[in-house]
Amino acid sequence: MSPNPDYEIHFGGPDLPAGRLRDLLAEHIEAVPAGGTIDWVTYYFRDRRLAEQLLRAHRRNVKVTVTLEGNPHVPHANRAIVAMLSGDQGLGEGFRTIYLPPRIPLLSRRMGNPNMHEKLYCFSHPNPVAFIGSFNPSGDNPEDTPEVIDKIGDHNRAHNVLVGIREPALVDGLMNHARWMHGARNGILERFFADGNRPLRGKNTEVHFLPRFQSHVAARFLGRFGDGAYVRIAASHLNGITSIRTLLKLVRRGASVEILAEPTLRRVPLKAERLLVEAGIAFRRVTHPEELPMHNKFVLVEQNNQRWVMFGSYNWSTLSFWINQEICAISSDSQLIEAFTERWKVLEAQN
Repeated sequence: MSPNPDYEIHFGGPDLPAGRLRDLLAEHIEAVPAGGTIDWVTYYFRDRRLAEQLLRAHRRNVKVTVTLEGNPHVPHANRAIVAMLSGDQGLGEGFRTIYLPPRIPLLSRRMGNPNMHEKLYCFSHPNPVAFIGSFNPSGDNPEDTPEVIDKIGDHNRAHNVLVGIREPALVDGLMNHARWMHGARNGILERFFADGNRPLRGKNTEVHFLPRFQSHVAARFLGRFGDGAYVRIAASHLNGITSIRTLLKLVRRGASVEILAEPTLRRVPLKAERLLVEAGIAFRRVTHPEELPMHNKFVLVEQNNQRWVMFGSYNWSTLSFWINQEICAISSDSQLIEAFTERWKVLEAQN
């Protein structure tokens, strides 16, 4: 199969060189010349070497924007990068931290507040590309606060993915989305407006932004399948009744479902595992001797000789389903499907 110039797929994991995905981002930063643009939106950012590269790009007259979650699960994890990139000595107006207001105030105590959980890295040169997937540059070297990594996990060695999208209709839309995110006021309902919620459609790939007034994109997509469908899910997070019900309904409609899950019980509780196994789902946790995270988030679907892959930043969790800001892509591109299928085999073989 000849390479498709519209996509490039990069995986990270314990079977691959450490830091492969952060190095990919570093190479792309260096390749953008004066007059070009770099636009990042991410949840964790702790890699000071990457931050310094972004500052050097800014100084050589690259227009750089970085939009960063202000209140991640591990508080103050992004503190060093905020100090580097904020203010006149940093990126100036090009840097912003986001603190999202409660989407559903009456339910905030139970659900928690929303997060800006997208992972989006856009570069204008040498050819426009936008990377989406599961990877945050959450590691540092030297690591001054190892207790943060103890909670987050070593994502420079963990299972992760970044998909580079080059198809013009999609990459232009993703770049515009990153810039919209950087300038948005982030009111309670603003993300539901058309500018923040309009899907992008390419030749064989759709990119959706969450949250939405309608049902979750993943739930709606899987709702199309039933008897005879074969569904494989790599899930870094799997909790919350909405997520579980979506998968149980899929099984009741006759689909065959397999899940490879993160071993951490906070991210995938035993209760969720029990409900899924009792429903007949083939469930296994992807463990590693050094407890490296299984942070991949993708779904492979086959039915009636047709195939799809779904990937992005979203988790199978209550927050992700209802109120987090996320990206979800659905594609029938054969190159993407084959790459994720091969990666599934790697995950499946890990003890």
